[in-house]
Amino acid sequence: MRLSDFKVLSFDCYGTLIDWESGIWAALQPLAVKAGIGREDALARFGHHESAQEAETPQLRYSDLLALVHARLAAEWGVAADIAADRAFGGSVGEWPAFSDSAVALAYLKRFYKLVILSNVDRASFARSNLRLGVTFDAVCTAEDVGTYKPDPANFRYLVARLGELGHPPAELLHVAQSLFHDHAPANAAGLASAWIDRRAAAPGWGATPASEAHYDFRFTSLAELADAHRAEQLG
Repeated sequence: MRLSDFKVLSFDCYGTLIDWESGIWAALQPLAVKAGIGREDALARFGHHESAQEAETPQLRYSDLLALVHARLAAEWGVAADIAADRAFGGSVGEWPAFSDSAVALAYLKRFYKLVILSNVDRASFARSNLRLGVTFDAVCTAEDVGTYKPDPANFRYLVARLGELGHPPAELLHVAQSLFHDHAPANAAGLASAWIDRRAAAPGWGATPASEAHYDFRFTSLAELADAHRAEQLG
């Protein structure tokens, strides 16, 4: 299997293109300081509460869901409820930074593939993040569109249907993502090939993503590494 076998790349956004752990940690600072919680512990508890809230309220817009996650964290850490702080955290998504390699790698890949987003986010929040990525995606599929959050199989059925509208069968798609839990496991179940962008390769634990096991067809530690591998195929 070669990267050049595919005609469409679908991307998870947060954790893969956008450095959500740095963004989450920055936005959690007021709460984490009050609670005396360190970065890795905070990210792990965020991952626990975020996935639980997504399962409990799948039709809730992501910015509103994040506000509830913030409230859950405050309650767990014994910090007084603060609705304004909850809402501020929910609205922070557009402030989360892109990984330094994302825009350049996407610009290169755009020359060879159709690019699609499949993200656990609302459209307004993604629009703000997209300004940091520098490309126009051929399709954007959000949890707001689907009415469920990954890893629900419905999100990948929606992706495959959208791909068909673009004229491509599933065999022409490579799903590119960091999270084994949110992306690779359901991509496996949908019969899709996938590339793991292992952004936490040098860090212990799972960070803001629940632990999981899944198959993947390619593994890279950055999007730049994926682009370099494709470039090497072209030269070969």
